[in-house]
Amino acid sequence: MVERTGEGRLLAVSDLHISYEANREIVRELRPTSPDDWLLVAGDVAERVEDVEWALGLLASRFAQVVWAPGNHELWTHNSDPVRLRGVARYERLVEVCRGLGVLTPEDPYPVWDGVGGPVRVAPLFVLYDYTFRPPGTASKEEGLAYAQRTGVVCADEFMLHPDPYPSREAWCAARVELTARRLAECPPGVPLVLVNHYPLVRDPTRVLRFPEFAQWCGTEATGDWHRRFPVAAVVYGHLHIPRTTWHDGVRFEEVSLGYPREWRSRAPGRPLLREILPVGDADPVRS
Repeated sequence: MVERTGEGRLLAVSDLHISYEANREIVRELRPTSPDDWLLVAGDVAERVEDVEWALGLLASRFAQVVWAPGNHELWTHNSDPVRLRGVARYERLVEVCRGLGVLTPEDPYPVWDGVGGPVRVAPLFVLYDYTFRPPGTASKEEGLAYAQRTGVVCADEFMLHPDPYPSREAWCAARVELTARRLAECPPGVPLVLVNHYPLVRDPTRVLRFPEFAQWCGTEATGDWHRRFPVAAVVYGHLHIPRTTWHDGVRFEEVSLGYPREWRSRAPGRPLLREILPVGDADPVRS
């Protein structure tokens, strides 16, 4: 039993990838330090709807509030999943599942967290990507994809993340960017935002990727000024599987991935999996 302290923390994690049994076991052991803790989950819980429901349900039973933003893996129509929905219909099914669990999504009103370091308004986002983080020397989506084909680094999204009924993933991205920017602009003034998105909102974090051509599946330039345009206290994201803290234009960006077993087993021990977003804890900042 966790003793109630009245000083809950705003915690975050992403890329749990529980199709790996070692990762599923980690999720089984995740617990708050206080009944007042909130948990932000920045996507890539699993590929199967039933697995997403299991993990988010378990976490929702332990944390005061769970907030979820979708990753690309949840949006895949994977051969192992009996749920064959594609695109928007699949996303809407996941939102329905979350609402049944009491988990907040990008389709819900943005909640205010008023623990230590708050209040902040938590905004889970779903904005996708549009191939504008292109590889160096390429001038179009077609050139970027051709380069990736030559190097053999092609995201599985090309085969399993369907944009239906939109004609393309970038069209779906454009619609989500427009909707989300409007909602953020309409937030009442006076309460800073914590933005939670699967992808980094700026290009800079992708520059450390081992394979730079993968960046084209990692976000959109359309969100590159959101941390300056809106009153943002922090940005939480995943997808890159490179957990770290960086600062951009004075705003803290937290990459909070667990990642695949081969990745987390190779990391130096000591840094906790659940990243403390508020109150602000110790961080290893990289400024840009």
